[in-house]
Amino acid sequence: MFSFHSMKICSFPARLAVLNLALAAAFPALAQSQLKDVVVTATRVAQPLTDVVADVSIIDREQIEASAGRTLSELLVREAVVQISANGGLGKSSSLYLRGTSAGHTLLLIDGVRYGSASLGQANWDNIPLELIERIEVLKGPAAALYGSDAMGGVVQVFTRLGQKGFHPYGSVTLGSNSHRKVAAGVAGGDDEVSYALGASSLTDKGFSATNSKIGAAYNPDRDGFDQDSVNGSLAWRLVPGWRLTAHVLQASGVNRSDNGDSLFDVRTETTTQVLGAGLEHQWSEGVRTTFKLSRGEDKATSFGTDEVNSTATTRYDTERTQTTLQHEWATAIGTWMLGAESVKESVSSTVAYDVSDRRTNSLFAGLNGQKQGHLWQFNLRHDDNSQFGSANTGNLGYGYQFTPDWSLHGSYGSTFKAPSFNDLYWPAAGNPLLQPEKGHSKELALVYKSGIGPVKLTRFDNRIDNLIAWAAAPTQENPYRWLPSNVNKASIKGWSLGYEGGSGLWSWQTQLELLDARDASSGTKTSGKKLPQRADTQLSASLRREVADWKLGAHWLAASDRFGDAANSDAQRLAGYGTLDLSAEHALTQDWRIQFRLNNLTDKSYETVYGYNQPGRSAYVTLRWQGH
Repeated sequence: MFSFHSMKICSFPARLAVLNLALAAAFPALAQSQLKDVVVTATRVAQPLTDVVADVSIIDREQIEASAGRTLSELLVREAVVQISANGGLGKSSSLYLRGTSAGHTLLLIDGVRYGSASLGQANWDNIPLELIERIEVLKGPAAALYGSDAMGGVVQVFTRLGQKGFHPYGSVTLGSNSHRKVAAGVAGGDDEVSYALGASSLTDKGFSATNSKIGAAYNPDRDGFDQDSVNGSLAWRLVPGWRLTAHVLQASGVNRSDNGDSLFDVRTETTTQVLGAGLEHQWSEGVRTTFKLSRGEDKATSFGTDEVNSTATTRYDTERTQTTLQHEWATAIGTWMLGAESVKESVSSTVAYDVSDRRTNSLFAGLNGQKQGHLWQFNLRHDDNSQFGSANTGNLGYGYQFTPDWSLHGSYGSTFKAPSFNDLYWPAAGNPLLQPEKGHSKELALVYKSGIGPVKLTRFDNRIDNLIAWAAAPTQENPYRWLPSNVNKASIKGWSLGYEGGSGLWSWQTQLELLDARDASSGTKTSGKKLPQRADTQLSASLRREVADWKLGAHWLAASDRFGDAANSDAQRLAGYGTLDLSAEHALTQDWRIQFRLNNLTDKSYETVYGYNQPGRSAYVTLRWQGH
């Protein structure tokens, strides 16, 4: 019987040959896709995807619409081969592991604005409304030379809905399992001078029990629901020829319920995601442009629950990032140059008293990327000056060469860093203000094959991270339970990824495989050489879609090998591997009306990605969509 647990990275070439033979046998007449998607996250400059050295995945609006009942992090797992650990259901906290790096090593951008919790030091993936997203770009691999801290594993950039020519109203209603109800409506329109978009959505879901008996005293078998209301808007106005003013806003307010160990009460957490931005752009001439942008990202959370003696307790963590960016780009004979400056102020307001509640990072960055006669190149440098720990310099160098019409080779090297969070530095009686940034370097080598079987990309990545911040027991006479963070750990993350997608006639497909060896590289500790927690050695995602008359049918399979829930790799917290199958169908009723059906986890597989926390069982959804033309 096939077993993911038995798969080893060293036998990858043999498995790749078997996979290619199977694909060729199943689809003997595959046609290569000629789409030239344009991406901006990989270089900070708009570029055709085919001209980019880095590994980038794109999730479009059609894929987003077909993901009813899933969260943003679950969508990324299925469409971009990232790994997550999720604390059960819609609205519950989750952590994302891109290229095997830690939860705080992936930067989340919303329309170019940094978003996440400055106190926790990682993004809040669970309050981003999918209904208001137009497109997602996932940059895999080190990106600190482009974006600074938090981008050690890569970048996820979410683009909300934008205006377009004409007048295009839309609306949708979704009903599903666990009393799931979602409504959304909006409009996009404009002309050559002004374009605009405005949308709103409302979601309620009674949920299921996020925890199980493994969690211990916190277990409560009641439903842990989630409600959310959200709005977005954007405006682009051509003031005079060559000058353009832009503005955008996204706000999502959620109410999440979770267990706290008392059968009479759940913790009720109110979360607010707010992203605002305004920019002025000047097109000097063809290929020469300057952009100035002011933006702000807020992450707020207030929890109402009970403490150890069941008295009402309220905790609040509000963090804010204010960002100013000036960027100039110009096209030359050797490629597009990019030069910029950025300033980010982070601040924390909380019921917990931090010794320091704000800090600022000022940055300079530059880059060059281009392509000519089968050659691709990218070079980036960045200097960050942080008011807490000083300066950090990072760089990235990438090169690609198409040595035959069907084959090309890409390689890159990058250095990275991650600034300590406010919790790491200033948590009362435990933070360590002497902490320094985590630092790392990453190497990648990719082989791309484009032929009759469709594009296939095989990537080898090797990531080394030093100065990892670890929280360890440091008891004192005054506080025997004290925990103290320090820069003591190291990590070695190596692996392979295989991506394949294509289409032929009425069929389209996509499959992504990740083989990972992520280990603690520290010396002389109890966890030396052990696997990093929450990472599966093997994860496979595969989708198959077909059009039949007025129907679009789809199937999606996700499989992951077992993983450990703790750094000690104890058998007691080994999480079993799993596989889930989702089915979807869409029928065009008229030119303007569509109905969609979604069945998630067809076999009702019971599995965990965090020890003691449940994942969604079998669930069904139906969506009615209207798009005015």
